[in-house]
Amino acid sequence: MASSGDKKEHLYKILVIGDLGTGKTSIIKRYVHQFFSQHYRATIGVDFALKVINWDADTLIRLQLWDIAGQERFGNMTRVYYKEAVGAFVVFDVTRASTFEAVSKWKNDLDSKVQLPNGQSIPAVLLANKCDQAKEGMVNNTSQMDEYCKEKSFIGWFETSAKENINIDEAARYLVTRILANDKANSYDDQVDKDKIMLDGTTTDEPEGRGSCC
Repeated sequence: MASSGDKKEHLYKILVIGDLGTGKTSIIKRYVHQFFSQHYRATIGVDFALKVINWDADTLIRLQLWDIAGQERFGNMTRVYYKEAVGAFVVFDVTRASTFEAVSKWKNDLDSKVQLPNGQSIPAVLLANKCDQAKEGMVNNTSQMDEYCKEKSFIGWFETSAKENINIDEAARYLVTRILANDKANSYDDQVDKDKIMLDGTTTDEPEGRGSCC
């Protein structure tokens, strides 16, 4: 991305997907606006919000969070919605085991429709939302959840509550850290490729980004 003065700027598209009623809109509202309401209409189609983060002294990040309606699942339009995304949250509701059972379908759909420039899956974090309420199913067993995420290629999972503001910022920071690391690695790969085809021995600017691994 272009720099403003000495500050590097990045714009990243992040998907927020999962079954209807899992709290995707509430998570985004809490994260972007520090706001929670019990009364949201079901998202129809797609909605998005922008979160600006002063990541460090040198880096400004703009996150475009795409809230994709549960009823749009696996429809033909999802490929359009997923395009150019570099990270995702897959959300389920801990009070409804059926929404957890749908997670693998969401993840498979995601992996089939969008990849990083190097062909790898985009990093995805699993959010066990509404953790302030009584939990059903596997989410009660941390080691099983860890194993599930490893098996399904999630980079991690968090119990979250948009209502009580639990782990929303932490989950986002975890995902953005991985996105930055991927961005830095891809920039380095691009730089190497450019250097290989430069005939006069000169090089281009240093790759941008100061990603750090989790």
